Amino acid sequence: MRAGTAGGMEANWQDALARARQFSPFLARALERQPDLAQLLGRGEGEAALSFARSRGGETGDTAVALRREKLALSTALAVGDLAGAFPVGRVIAELSDFADRALDTAIRAVIGRRVEGAGPDGFIALALGKHGARELNYSSDIDPILLFDPETLARRERDDPGEAAQRYAREIVQMLSEITPEGYVFRVDLRLRPASEVSPLAVPLNAALTHYESSALTWERAAYIRARACAGDIAGGKDFLGAIRPFVWRRSLDFGAIQEIERLTERIRANYDGPREPGPGFNLKQGRGGIREVEFFAQTHQLIHGGRDVSLRQRGTRAALDALADAGIVAADDALALGDCYDGLRSIEHRLQMVEDRQTHSIPSGDALDQVARLTGFADAPAFLAYCRALTDPVAERFDRLIDVERAASGRGASSLSDELGQLGFADPVATAERVRGWSDGRYRTLRSSAALSAFEAIRPALLESLAEAPDPERALVRWEQLLESAASAVNLFRLIEARPGLLELLVKILTLANPLADALGRRPELLDTLIDRSALELPGDVAALIATMDAHGAEADYEQKLDRLRIVTGETRFSLGVQLITGAQDPLDVAAALARLAEAGLQFAVDAAEAEFARVHGRFADKRMAIIGLGRLGGGALTHASDLDIVYLFSGDFDGESDGARPIGPTLYFNRLAQRVSAALSVPTAEGALYEVDTRLRPQGAQGPLAVNFDSFERYQREDAWTWEHMALTRARVVGGSAGERKELAGIIARILASPRDDTKLREDVLAMRAEMAGHKPPRGPLDIKLLRGGLVDIEFIVHYLQLREGDALHPHLGTAIARLAELGLVGPELLEAYELQARTLVSARLLAGDLQPPHPGAAETLARICGCTDSAGHMSGLETARLCVAEQWNRTFEQELEIDR
Repeated sequence: MRAGTAGGMEANWQDALARARQFSPFLARALERQPDLAQLLGRGEGEAALSFARSRGGETGDTAVALRREKLALSTALAVGDLAGAFPVGRVIAELSDFADRALDTAIRAVIGRRVEGAGPDGFIALALGKHGARELNYSSDIDPILLFDPETLARRERDDPGEAAQRYAREIVQMLSEITPEGYVFRVDLRLRPASEVSPLAVPLNAALTHYESSALTWERAAYIRARACAGDIAGGKDFLGAIRPFVWRRSLDFGAIQEIERLTERIRANYDGPREPGPGFNLKQGRGGIREVEFFAQTHQLIHGGRDVSLRQRGTRAALDALADAGIVAADDALALGDCYDGLRSIEHRLQMVEDRQTHSIPSGDALDQVARLTGFADAPAFLAYCRALTDPVAERFDRLIDVERAASGRGASSLSDELGQLGFADPVATAERVRGWSDGRYRTLRSSAALSAFEAIRPALLESLAEAPDPERALVRWEQLLESAASAVNLFRLIEARPGLLELLVKILTLANPLADALGRRPELLDTLIDRSALELPGDVAALIATMDAHGAEADYEQKLDRLRIVTGETRFSLGVQLITGAQDPLDVAAALARLAEAGLQFAVDAAEAEFARVHGRFADKRMAIIGLGRLGGGALTHASDLDIVYLFSGDFDGESDGARPIGPTLYFNRLAQRVSAALSVPTAEGALYEVDTRLRPQGAQGPLAVNFDSFERYQREDAWTWEHMALTRARVVGGSAGERKELAGIIARILASPRDDTKLREDVLAMRAEMAGHKPPRGPLDIKLLRGGLVDIEFIVHYLQLREGDALHPHLGTAIARLAELGLVGPELLEAYELQARTLVSARLLAGDLQPPHPGAAETLARICGCTDSAGHMSGLETARLCVAEQWNRTFEQELEIDR
């Protein structure tokens, strides 16, 4: 029995009602709620039932309620008429589509009228795409409109911004149609087909949409617009817009890249489906082999290629398009007829699946649910139903096979599925991974929307998947790769670079797998990979002067903003390169730390010079006064990490007398405090090229309460008379990193005199121990790799060293390792303390990239961390750190005569 088709047999309304009540819970409830409608259907008055349904909205003044009541009545009438054989599938899909037009138009008028009384929909356009545009909506379909607005003509209140008003209207329209209430819902509304949906508002300005389709739209968007029409709101404006983008949709000539992309889209229709290959439980009537989508795309592929020259092919409906292609001699007449008939049959079965529970489903169920669908459709049992389905899919599959030539695939896989390939590569869940991989090039990532990007990506995809599979943590590598695709504005050059230099792919996967900060940086700026092309990329940068010269490549021709951008570009590229050197083991972490400090010092000096020149344009300069800068903490010690702040103190030479010599002269204190603010901003405020460093100036005299910059005399007086012990401890790491040679020498002398001052050993010891105890109470370690704050870690080493430096007035070198070596020469610490420090310092520098949360990283990163710290494996690394902490504890006991307990 082949039931549910009109023509050739008399409609049977009573049988249809019986099947609806028995096998469709949704229709049973709907008929019970609408007894008047049920009576009309029982008498076989199909047209009267449809008229009744259309009038249901007039019973209430609430637009949302009215639309829901009309939708329920129309769905019920169409379903029973369909089951009875009274309404052919073409009639059903047209009625559903026309209601969608009415509902969308009613909602637009209602929300605009609610905001602006008496206003019409001028300037607010709804375009129908997909099945809605083709007037082929299925029974439980979403609608996928594109909402556009004209800022010049959109109705709005006088105080409303056009864009804000349009977004308000869009949100309220979606809510009115899709919100589930006791009356049900109207349509689920999906706005993701709008231009650049990941960044664009819900309603897109007309000009922005035109620009998108003229410059950056993809082939799949062209395919979507084959069936587009203005359906609601400002219909005339919508038609004008579609006329304007007609050259985008219907190209008179296709370049080779466009034809290739059409081929790729066609191949993906088949490749993107991993379910059963023929109708049975789980088979998807829409996406499966020989399914609805293959018929639609068979027609659309030919339309895209030939429709630019032949206007007769520009049909929205699938059957109309097939007929036109046959009339034009492009498709054989028997193929067009077979595909069309199968399409109608598949759409009819699709409706049966959906009317069981009014769910947007396309998959054939199993068990009792399969039998339920079969009987609802009018078949005696499930086997008869599935045989009918196969009779529909087989002719479609045969013709689609010829279209895509399944023996040829761009990746060289032949007819094997992507999931098979991923399984052979070793992915744990190849089916799920295949779905993710296909998603990379389906248009959701703007990085992969242009034909050039897709072409470049397809060239590297096999090698990329192989490298991702071989990563220490493939799942993590996949996630980071997707984050790179998500965040990158463009990646064509990245893909081409990888294709030209295959060795970079292994490096890229390491970056994605091991180091989140580097992966984030690469996501923001994919061109950073360019810096790794030549061998010098794995060499340490030069000295401070050489780095400044690189930053100042444009010299006097660059304006202030250009200099700040250049500073960020060079710093970003160098930090990225140093990070890669670190995770690949090309350089010792201690050497990387020193290079990062040189880079920061160069950036600081370059920022000072640029800010001074800009500041002098208005305020001039002083002949006898200059800015100088002290670096403290890790900057002063010449050993930064990728996450380090810059601890600095701004100073100026000379006295407080006089004024600057510019057009707007000011005194020294105001001058150098404003200049200090300008330098801090130059280093920390983001520009188009991003941000650089967090600048911490709290170690200046009087801390946050004091002025940002003081002169040398004030600094020395404060340090001698008012500074706390902890401030002198901080000064042991002081290094002059900015200023002229004269200022540097003078300031270095001041620091040396302060540190060499005689001290009360008892008070010094008490202060040091009290400070460490307070720090331990307020700043506990954040994880087992927080080698800085763990007891027996780097902070304890620093306290030992700074105490001995201040007590002895010796070993006063800002670099901690150099100071420890000198203290060992003096017999004040054991030589093993230097080894403990170096292992912990290497761990700190490396963990900032490989274990940013200071928790044990995934195994691949843990082994890398161990290796670059000089250990054989992760277990050996953790054991070595424990030994180092015990060594520090022993030295602490000897130095302070106080036991330091180490948690293990």
